[in-house]
Amino acid sequence: MGSVVGPDPFPRMVRDFQSVIGEEAREQFLERTGGLPDAAVACVGGGSNAIGLFHAFRDDPVEFYGAEGGGEGSDSSKHAAPLASGTDDVIHGMKTRVIDDEVDVHSVSAGLDYPGVGPEHAMFRAVGRCEYTGITDEAALAAFRELSETEGIIPALESSHAVARAIQLAEEGDHETILVNLSGRGDKDMETAAAKFDL
Repeated sequence: MGSVVGPDPFPRMVRDFQSVIGEEAREQFLERTGGLPDAAVACVGGGSNAIGLFHAFRDDPVEFYGAEGGGEGSDSSKHAAPLASGTDDVIHGMKTRVIDDEVDVHSVSAGLDYPGVGPEHAMFRAVGRCEYTGITDEAALAAFRELSETEGIIPALESSHAVARAIQLAEEGDHETILVNLSGRGDKDMETAAAKFDL
């Protein structure tokens, strides 16, 4: 398992391996803007790319936003959003947030359909350091299409959840600068996207 899940020391080990994401993003953001972002956004399944990004900014006044696989809605019976709509429990050797047994774990993105989440994310949620939101399949697909059409960048469906959350935040207008972790390419998702868009 390549995510920040399981018993100690595995979540810490993977976080430290993934921390290059945040270190490089921090350096690039400072170089391009002269300051830190107001907000950092990443998709969250097990949570490795997100914790890799957040770790570099954890002591800075940067707001964190995690975009989970909201499936048909975090209040529905088909989602993958344990932080937004799960319960505290134990799974795979860790105490964290998990999806209730009556929920069918689902996301349009295969990389987000995990029934739990890394314990550090559960801690971030508990202390209010990060706000986690379930992004529906529909919103993620719309973000996938928008980024592809406007920038020529095809994001992974996982990353499309973060793009969708960033679009929501931009529309709310509370942040001048938003850093989005585009954690993967969408080449692997073209068949799924084509089917969803009826192409």
